[in-house]
Amino acid sequence: MLLELNEDTLQNIVESNDKVVVQFSASWCGNCRIMKPKFKKLATENENITFVIVDAENSPESRKLANVSNLPTFATFVNGKLVNETQTNKAEVLTELVHEII
Repeated sequence: MLLELNEDTLQNIVESNDKVVVQFSASWCGNCRIMKPKFKKLATENENITFVIVDAENSPESRKLANVSNLPTFATFVNGKLVNETQTNKAEVLTELVHEII
């Protein structure tokens, strides 16, 4: 499942889904735009995980869940808890992050 949040509601999604992978991005971020199709492809390949795209500029409470300080940031959550987070523009690093929670 892939969700693109328009509201600052990531906490609810993390708490109500077993496994969640989040891309924190912004419209002005070139690396975010580069990674978005790769993120969406991983979502189609891992149907048992909830993938969420969060506009980091409009979601200050959601940013706090993964201590976002740079974009794009990717974070994984299992059973409501942050497992890992990384800032990357490399598809293989993102794939490794997802495989940690499969």
